[in-house]
Amino acid sequence: MAATPTPRAPSNPPGAAPAFTRAIARFQPGLPLAVAFSGGADSTALLLACAERWPGQVQALHVHHGLQAAADGFDAQARSTCTELNIPLHVLRVDARHASGQSPEDAARGARYAALREAALTAGVRDVALAQHADDQVETLLLALSRGAGLPGLASMPEAWERGGLRWHRPLLEVPGAELRAWLHACGLKAGEGWVEDPSNADERYTRNRIRARLLPVLGEVFPQFRATFARSAAHAAQAQRLLEQLAAQDMKTTGVGSAPEQGPRIAALRALSRDRQANLLRHWLRQAHVADDPRSGSANASAAQLEELLDQIAACATRGHHIQLKVGAGRVERRGEILAWYNRPA
Repeated sequence: MAATPTPRAPSNPPGAAPAFTRAIARFQPGLPLAVAFSGGADSTALLLACAERWPGQVQALHVHHGLQAAADGFDAQARSTCTELNIPLHVLRVDARHASGQSPEDAARGARYAALREAALTAGVRDVALAQHADDQVETLLLALSRGAGLPGLASMPEAWERGGLRWHRPLLEVPGAELRAWLHACGLKAGEGWVEDPSNADERYTRNRIRARLLPVLGEVFPQFRATFARSAAHAAQAQRLLEQLAAQDMKTTGVGSAPEQGPRIAALRALSRDRQANLLRHWLRQAHVADDPRSGSANASAAQLEELLDQIAACATRGHHIQLKVGAGRVERRGEILAWYNRPA
Protein backbone atom coordinates (compact mmCIF):
# COMPACT_ATOMS: atom_id res chain seq x y z
CA MET A 1 0.00 0.00 0.00
CA ALA A 2 1.59 3.26 -1.11
CA ALA A 3 1.52 6.15 1.33
CA THR A 4 0.59 9.66 0.24
CA PRO A 5 3.09 12.35 1.27
CA THR A 6 2.00 14.10 4.45
CA PRO A 7 1.69 17.92 4.40
CA ARG A 8 3.27 19.83 7.23
CA ALA A 9 0.74 20.75 9.94
CA PRO A 10 0.04 24.47 10.48
CA SER A 11 0.66 25.92 13.92
CA ASN A 12 -2.34 25.76 16.27
CA PRO A 13 -5.25 25.45 13.81
CA PRO A 14 -7.76 28.11 14.97
CA GLY A 15 -10.57 26.77 17.14
CA ALA A 16 -9.57 23.14 16.68
CA ALA A 17 -9.55 20.65 19.57
CA PRO A 18 -9.09 22.82 22.68
CA ALA A 19 -8.60 19.81 24.99
CA PHE A 20 -5.82 18.53 22.72
CA THR A 21 -4.17 21.95 22.61
CA ARG A 22 -4.30 22.21 26.42
CA ALA A 23 -2.88 18.70 26.83
CA ILE A 24 0.11 19.44 24.61
CA ALA A 25 0.69 22.75 26.41
CA ARG A 26 0.74 20.94 29.80
CA PHE A 27 3.00 18.14 28.60
CA GLN A 28 6.51 18.58 30.04
CA PRO A 29 8.64 15.54 29.11
CA GLY A 30 12.38 15.29 29.22
CA LEU A 31 14.11 15.98 25.91
CA PRO A 32 14.93 14.45 23.53
CA LEU A 33 11.53 12.77 23.28
CA ALA A 34 10.44 9.64 21.41
CA VAL A 35 6.84 9.18 20.25
CA ALA A 36 5.45 5.67 19.72
CA PHE A 37 4.17 6.14 16.17
CA SER A 38 1.89 3.62 14.50
CA GLY A 39 0.89 5.76 11.52
CA GLY A 40 -2.72 5.90 12.78
CA ALA A 41 -4.68 9.04 13.60
CA ASP A 42 -3.94 9.25 17.35
CA SER A 43 -0.18 8.85 17.19
CA THR A 44 0.00 11.09 14.09
CA ALA A 45 -1.63 13.94 16.00
CA LEU A 46 0.70 13.43 18.96
CA LEU A 47 3.82 13.22 16.79
CA LEU A 48 2.97 16.31 14.73
CA ALA A 49 2.12 18.40 17.79
CA CYS A 50 5.27 17.34 19.68
CA ALA A 51 7.52 17.88 16.67
CA GLU A 52 6.05 21.35 16.23
CA ARG A 53 6.54 22.24 19.90
CA TRP A 54 10.06 20.83 20.20
CA PRO A 55 11.61 21.00 16.71
CA GLY A 56 14.68 18.84 16.33
CA GLN A 57 14.09 17.16 19.70
CA VAL A 58 11.56 14.48 18.70
CA GLN A 59 12.06 11.00 17.25
CA ALA A 60 9.50 8.39 16.17
CA LEU A 61 9.44 4.70 17.11
CA HIS A 62 7.40 2.37 14.89
CA VAL A 63 6.77 -1.28 15.75
CA HIS A 64 5.89 -3.59 12.84
CA HIS A 65 3.95 -6.49 14.40
CA GLY A 66 3.34 -8.36 11.17
CA LEU A 67 0.02 -9.59 12.57
CA GLN A 68 -2.19 -8.30 9.74
CA ALA A 69 -1.92 -7.46 6.06
CA ALA A 70 -2.31 -3.73 6.84
CA ALA A 71 0.99 -3.71 8.78
CA ASP A 72 3.01 -2.83 5.69
CA GLY A 73 0.67 0.11 5.05
CA PHE A 74 1.26 1.44 8.54
CA ASP A 75 4.99 1.06 8.01
CA ALA A 76 4.86 2.95 4.71
CA GLN A 77 2.76 5.75 6.22
CA ALA A 78 5.15 6.11 9.16
CA ARG A 79 8.12 6.41 6.81
CA SER A 80 6.33 8.93 4.58
CA THR A 81 5.25 11.14 7.49
CA CYS A 82 8.68 11.17 9.13
CA THR A 83 10.45 11.86 5.83
CA GLU A 84 8.13 14.80 5.12
CA LEU A 85 8.60 16.25 8.62
CA ASN A 86 12.31 15.40 8.83
CA ILE A 87 11.77 13.37 12.00
CA PRO A 88 14.18 10.49 12.76
CA LEU A 89 12.30 7.19 12.55
CA HIS A 90 13.27 3.86 14.11
CA VAL A 91 11.36 0.83 12.76
CA LEU A 92 11.39 -2.46 14.64
CA ARG A 93 9.95 -5.74 13.40
CA VAL A 94 8.81 -8.09 16.14
CA ASP A 95 7.23 -11.51 16.40
CA ALA A 96 4.05 -10.77 18.35
CA ARG A 97 2.41 -14.17 17.94
CA HIS A 98 0.92 -15.43 21.18
CA ALA A 99 1.86 -18.67 22.91
CA SER A 100 -0.67 -21.34 23.78
CA GLY A 101 -2.93 -20.07 26.56
CA GLN A 102 -1.75 -16.48 26.17
CA SER A 103 -4.00 -13.60 25.17
CA PRO A 104 -3.17 -12.32 21.65
CA GLU A 105 -3.64 -8.76 22.91
CA ASP A 106 -1.25 -9.34 25.83
CA ALA A 107 1.34 -10.92 23.55
CA ALA A 108 1.21 -8.01 21.10
CA ARG A 109 1.34 -5.46 23.91
CA GLY A 110 4.32 -7.14 25.57
CA ALA A 111 6.24 -7.38 22.29
CA ARG A 112 5.44 -3.75 21.50
CA TYR A 113 6.68 -2.37 24.82
CA ALA A 114 9.84 -4.46 24.70
CA ALA A 115 10.58 -3.19 21.20
CA LEU A 116 9.86 0.42 22.12
CA ARG A 117 12.19 0.18 25.10
CA GLU A 118 14.98 -1.33 23.00
CA ALA A 119 14.60 1.32 20.31
CA ALA A 120 14.49 4.22 22.78
CA LEU A 121 17.57 3.09 24.65
CA THR A 122 19.45 2.50 21.39
CA ALA A 123 18.51 6.01 20.26
CA GLY A 124 19.68 7.51 23.54
CA VAL A 125 16.16 8.64 24.50
CA ARG A 126 14.80 8.31 28.04
CA ASP A 127 11.28 9.73 27.58
CA VAL A 128 8.64 7.98 25.44
CA ALA A 129 5.15 9.36 24.70
CA LEU A 130 2.17 7.13 23.92
CA ALA A 131 -1.02 8.31 22.23
CA GLN A 132 -3.74 6.60 24.29
CA HIS A 133 -6.58 9.07 24.84
CA ALA A 134 -9.76 9.54 26.91
CA ASP A 135 -11.77 6.95 24.96
CA ASP A 136 -9.02 4.37 25.48
CA GLN A 137 -9.05 5.15 29.20
CA VAL A 138 -12.83 4.69 29.42
CA GLU A 139 -12.60 1.37 27.56
CA THR A 140 -9.87 0.20 29.95
CA LEU A 141 -11.97 1.16 32.99
CA LEU A 142 -15.07 -0.60 31.63
CA LEU A 143 -13.06 -3.74 30.92
CA ALA A 144 -11.70 -3.65 34.48
CA LEU A 145 -15.21 -3.28 35.90
CA SER A 146 -16.47 -6.18 33.79
CA ARG A 147 -13.75 -8.40 35.29
CA GLY A 148 -14.38 -7.38 38.89
CA ALA A 149 -10.98 -5.72 39.13
CA GLY A 150 -9.60 -4.14 42.27
CA LEU A 151 -8.00 -0.72 42.56
CA PRO A 152 -5.04 -1.45 40.24
CA GLY A 153 -7.48 -2.27 37.43
CA LEU A 154 -9.88 0.58 38.23
CA ALA A 155 -6.95 3.01 38.17
CA SER A 156 -6.73 2.12 34.47
CA MET A 157 -3.77 3.55 32.55
CA PRO A 158 -1.34 5.85 34.38
CA GLU A 159 -0.46 9.19 32.86
CA ALA A 160 3.24 8.73 33.63
CA TRP A 161 5.45 6.02 35.09
CA GLU A 162 9.04 4.77 35.05
CA ARG A 163 10.10 1.32 33.97
CA GLY A 164 13.11 -0.29 32.35
CA GLY A 165 15.24 2.84 32.60
CA LEU A 166 12.65 4.95 30.72
CA ARG A 167 10.04 7.55 31.61
CA TRP A 168 6.75 6.74 29.89
CA HIS A 169 4.04 9.35 29.24
CA ARG A 170 0.39 9.35 28.17
CA PRO A 171 -0.33 13.08 27.79
CA LEU A 172 -3.69 12.63 25.98
CA LEU A 173 -5.72 10.72 28.59
CA GLU A 174 -8.13 13.66 29.01
CA VAL A 175 -8.55 14.23 25.25
CA PRO A 176 -11.48 12.58 23.41
CA GLY A 177 -10.43 10.63 20.33
CA ALA A 178 -12.74 12.74 18.16
CA GLU A 179 -10.75 15.86 19.08
CA LEU A 180 -7.55 14.34 17.74
CA ARG A 181 -9.19 13.75 14.37
CA ALA A 182 -10.73 17.24 14.44
CA TRP A 183 -7.26 18.70 14.95
CA LEU A 184 -5.85 16.62 12.08
CA HIS A 185 -8.69 17.73 9.80
CA ALA A 186 -8.02 21.35 10.75
CA CYS A 187 -4.41 20.75 9.73
CA GLY A 188 -5.62 19.70 6.28
CA LEU A 189 -5.05 15.99 6.81
CA LYS A 190 -7.49 13.15 6.23
CA ALA A 191 -7.66 9.38 6.54
CA GLY A 192 -5.82 7.51 3.82
CA GLU A 193 -3.43 10.39 3.27
CA GLY A 194 -2.43 11.93 6.59
CA TRP A 195 -2.84 8.69 8.50
CA VAL A 196 -3.85 5.03 8.07
CA GLU A 197 -7.03 3.53 9.54
CA ASP A 198 -6.52 0.23 11.35
CA PRO A 199 -9.04 -2.25 9.86
CA SER A 200 -8.96 -4.35 13.03
CA ASN A 201 -10.65 -1.51 14.95
CA ALA A 202 -13.94 -2.41 13.28
CA ASP A 203 -13.74 -6.08 14.26
CA GLU A 204 -16.32 -6.52 17.02
CA ARG A 205 -15.01 -9.93 17.93
CA TYR A 206 -12.74 -7.95 20.24
CA THR A 207 -14.41 -6.73 23.44
CA ARG A 208 -12.68 -3.36 23.34
CA ASN A 209 -14.06 -2.71 19.86
CA ARG A 210 -17.59 -3.64 20.95
CA ILE A 211 -17.30 -1.19 23.83
CA ARG A 212 -16.17 1.53 21.44
CA ALA A 213 -18.86 0.86 18.85
CA ARG A 214 -21.84 0.10 21.09
CA LEU A 215 -21.35 1.39 24.63
CA LEU A 216 -19.56 4.73 24.22
CA PRO A 217 -22.29 6.28 22.01
CA VAL A 218 -24.95 5.32 24.58
CA LEU A 219 -22.87 6.63 27.46
CA GLY A 220 -22.46 9.88 25.57
CA GLU A 221 -26.25 10.24 25.33
CA VAL A 222 -26.94 9.43 28.98
CA PHE A 223 -23.83 11.00 30.58
CA PRO A 224 -22.42 13.65 28.21
CA GLN A 225 -19.40 14.29 30.47
CA PHE A 226 -18.59 10.62 31.06
CA ARG A 227 -15.05 10.83 29.70
CA ALA A 228 -14.08 13.49 32.24
CA THR A 229 -15.93 11.90 35.17
CA PHE A 230 -14.63 8.39 34.44
CA ALA A 231 -11.11 9.79 34.21
CA ARG A 232 -11.60 11.45 37.59
CA SER A 233 -12.75 8.17 39.13
CA ALA A 234 -9.72 6.38 37.67
CA ALA A 235 -7.47 9.07 39.15
CA HIS A 236 -9.07 8.60 42.59
CA ALA A 237 -8.50 4.84 42.32
CA ALA A 238 -4.87 5.41 41.33
CA GLN A 239 -4.33 7.68 44.33
CA ALA A 240 -5.85 5.11 46.69
CA GLN A 241 -3.72 2.37 45.16
CA ARG A 242 -0.55 4.41 45.70
CA LEU A 243 -1.44 4.75 49.38
CA LEU A 244 -2.04 0.99 49.65
CA GLU A 245 1.34 0.36 48.04
CA GLN A 246 3.01 2.64 50.58
CA LEU A 247 1.27 0.77 53.43
CA ALA A 248 2.27 -2.58 51.90
CA ALA A 249 5.90 -1.45 51.67
CA GLN A 250 5.87 -0.62 55.39
CA ASP A 251 4.23 -3.93 56.29
CA MET A 252 6.63 -5.88 54.10
CA LYS A 253 9.52 -4.31 55.98
CA THR A 254 8.07 -5.11 59.42
CA THR A 255 7.25 -8.72 58.40
CA GLY A 256 10.74 -9.33 57.02
CA VAL A 257 10.06 -9.72 53.30
CA GLY A 258 13.34 -10.01 51.41
CA SER A 259 14.32 -9.31 47.81
CA ALA A 260 14.09 -12.93 46.65
CA PRO A 261 10.71 -14.67 46.06
CA GLU A 262 11.69 -17.31 48.65
CA GLN A 263 12.08 -14.61 51.33
CA GLY A 264 8.41 -13.96 52.04
CA PRO A 265 6.77 -12.56 55.17
CA ARG A 266 7.21 -14.09 58.61
CA ILE A 267 3.96 -15.87 59.39
CA ALA A 268 3.72 -14.70 63.00
CA ALA A 269 4.23 -11.05 62.02
CA LEU A 270 1.75 -11.43 59.18
CA ARG A 271 -0.89 -12.90 61.49
CA ALA A 272 -0.54 -9.85 63.76
CA LEU A 273 -1.99 -7.66 61.00
CA SER A 274 -5.68 -7.31 60.20
CA ARG A 275 -6.99 -9.55 57.42
CA ASP A 276 -7.32 -6.55 55.09
CA ARG A 277 -3.70 -5.53 55.67
CA GLN A 278 -2.61 -9.15 55.19
CA ALA A 279 -4.40 -9.21 51.83
CA ASN A 280 -2.83 -5.92 50.78
CA LEU A 281 0.66 -7.07 51.78
CA LEU A 282 0.26 -10.46 50.07
CA ARG A 283 -0.94 -8.90 46.79
CA HIS A 284 2.02 -6.54 46.78
CA TRP A 285 4.51 -9.26 47.71
CA LEU A 286 3.19 -11.74 45.14
CA ARG A 287 3.38 -9.19 42.33
CA GLN A 288 6.92 -8.30 43.38
CA ALA A 289 7.96 -11.92 43.83
CA HIS A 290 6.65 -12.98 40.44
CA VAL A 291 8.33 -10.13 38.59
CA ALA A 292 11.59 -10.77 40.45
CA ASP A 293 11.46 -14.44 39.52
CA ASP A 294 10.42 -13.95 35.88
CA PRO A 295 10.22 -10.33 34.61
CA ARG A 296 8.35 -11.45 31.48
CA SER A 297 5.41 -12.75 33.52
CA GLY A 298 4.58 -9.91 35.92
CA SER A 299 0.91 -9.93 34.97
CA ALA A 300 0.18 -13.29 36.61
CA ASN A 301 -1.42 -12.31 39.92
CA ALA A 302 -3.41 -14.21 42.53
CA SER A 303 -7.10 -14.59 41.82
CA ALA A 304 -9.58 -13.43 44.47
CA ALA A 305 -10.41 -17.05 45.33
CA GLN A 306 -6.74 -18.01 45.65
CA LEU A 307 -6.02 -15.06 47.91
CA GLU A 308 -9.00 -15.82 50.16
CA GLU A 309 -7.86 -19.43 50.50
CA LEU A 310 -4.34 -18.30 51.37
CA LEU A 311 -5.71 -15.91 54.01
CA ASP A 312 -7.79 -18.72 55.50
CA GLN A 313 -4.70 -20.94 55.67
CA ILE A 314 -2.70 -18.17 57.38
CA ALA A 315 -5.52 -17.71 59.92
CA ALA A 316 -5.38 -21.44 60.67
CA CYS A 317 -1.59 -21.45 60.90
CA ALA A 318 -1.40 -21.38 64.70
CA THR A 319 1.04 -24.28 65.14
CA ARG A 320 4.52 -24.99 63.84
CA GLY A 321 3.28 -28.13 62.11
CA HIS A 322 0.58 -26.47 59.99
CA HIS A 323 1.35 -27.07 56.32
CA ILE A 324 0.69 -24.53 53.55
CA GLN A 325 1.13 -25.23 49.85
CA LEU A 326 -1.30 -23.49 47.50
CA LYS A 327 -1.39 -22.64 43.82
CA VAL A 328 -1.33 -18.83 43.57
CA GLY A 329 -1.11 -17.02 40.23
CA ALA A 330 1.30 -18.87 37.99
CA GLY A 331 3.19 -20.45 40.88
CA ARG A 332 2.79 -21.75 44.42
CA VAL A 333 3.01 -20.37 47.94
CA GLU A 334 4.26 -22.68 50.66
CA ARG A 335 5.27 -22.52 54.27
CA ARG A 336 8.99 -22.94 54.87
CA GLY A 337 9.60 -22.92 58.61
CA GLU A 338 8.43 -19.56 59.93
CA ILE A 339 8.03 -17.79 56.58
CA LEU A 340 5.99 -17.97 53.37
CA ALA A 341 7.81 -18.56 50.09
CA TRP A 342 6.64 -18.26 46.47
CA TYR A 343 8.02 -20.26 43.53
CA ASN A 344 6.96 -21.22 40.00
CA ARG A 345 9.13 -24.30 39.57
CA PRO A 346 10.18 -27.25 41.72
CA ALA A 347 12.16 -25.95 44.69
